Amino acid sequence: MFLILLVLQDTSKLEAVLAAWEDAGVKGITILRSLGLAHAHKHGLREDIPLIPSLDDFLSRDEDFNRTLFTVTDSEELIDRVIEATEAITGDLDTPNSGLLIVLPVIRARGLHRKTSG
Repeated sequence: MFLILLVLQDTSKLEAVLAAWEDAGVKGITILRSLGLAHAHKHGLREDIPLIPSLDDFLSRDEDFNRTLFTVTDSEELIDRVIEATEAITGDLDTPNSGLLIVLPVIRARGLHRKTSG
């Protein structure tokens, strides 16, 4: 079993990447907002809060965050399809500031196959 993890820097491509992963055969995708250390060092974690903040000021702006997508699969063929589908949208992930895609072995997993009631 493998974990496919993508940190997508250009969030405008999120919908296209999700559709591409689904078309490639991915059954379930978890999406998280994420922030890289370089951004945190450069801008601080909350550089946008004014001296006298309102509630809106505490809500993070979406453009400050990456999106991290992940899924688990037991198919190495699916891994190849996901990488190809992702790079068709993002371009070559080896170029700077395009994102990061990694595949990790999963030793154990619980909760992947939910039992249905009835």
